[in-house]
Amino acid sequence: METPFIGSEAVRAGRLTAYQLRTSCRSIYPDVYVSHPCEPSLKARALGAWLWSEKRATLAGLAAAAAHGAQWIDADTPVELLWRNQHPPVGIVTRNERFAADEAGWAWKLPVTTPARTAFDLGRHLVRAEAIARLDALMRATPFRIDDVQLLATRYRGARGLKALRDVLPLVDGGAASPRETWLRLLLIEGGLPRPTTQLPAVTITGRLVRMLDMGWKEYMVAVEYDGDQHRTDRRQYVKDLRVQSQLATMGWIVVRVIKEDGEQDVLDRVRQALASRGYRDTQTSAMTRRAAPQTFMPREVSAGAQ
Repeated sequence: METPFIGSEAVRAGRLTAYQLRTSCRSIYPDVYVSHPCEPSLKARALGAWLWSEKRATLAGLAAAAAHGAQWIDADTPVELLWRNQHPPVGIVTRNERFAADEAGWAWKLPVTTPARTAFDLGRHLVRAEAIARLDALMRATPFRIDDVQLLATRYRGARGLKALRDVLPLVDGGAASPRETWLRLLLIEGGLPRPTTQLPAVTITGRLVRMLDMGWKEYMVAVEYDGDQHRTDRRQYVKDLRVQSQLATMGWIVVRVIKEDGEQDVLDRVRQALASRGYRDTQTSAMTRRAAPQTFMPREVSAGAQ
């Protein structure tokens, strides 16, 4: 990783001249430079933002989630800092919000909000679809207790976004392996179907694991899987999946496969039909009264984890 540095300090220390700083290095924030010509990673930009704050800020928001290992966060995502400064440069978002000592720790060798505090902030500041997807990714990377997030909501009564936070917390599930799987799970729930179990093991009678299914209902032996681009571009994976699907069918599983081009109502109808064939009776909702499908959130880079 290219390490950012404070330009004026480097010149004073004699590590390079002002001319070299101006012509050979790249400024990413005021008086914060990198010498590498490539776009800096989110980790490098987070370090640079901390240097810009004179090493006084605490990393928060999506950058903090990335520091805790959450994936699907683009390298050019604005770096959020808990710090009192009303005039941050482009690429940095500052939030003048209270936080206690037990809400911060260290990651990426930087002061960063804890997973629970990070979740508290993401759930309040992001729109619903993105908030759930981001919280799923954070939970998958670094499991946190929902109760701890709720305690923060009690600690900061009156904080902006608490209603939105309380709406999304019950839907957080670290079993989602991608934002699209989060979308699919929410589609099923808000379409009136019972909440599926994520990362559902399909096991033979001898106890051998055949597949960890994206989501499904063990009692009905019905699963739903989202097929991402890797199923199209990786031939070996494609062949392996075909063989596994045959074995799952032999074991008695019905697997509804979903791709990006599928319509939401079509997905719901296929899953409902599969469940009905196994004895499930949909008595709570009708096609006219189901809630609208969740708004889709997808990051710009399909496979990008923060570096």
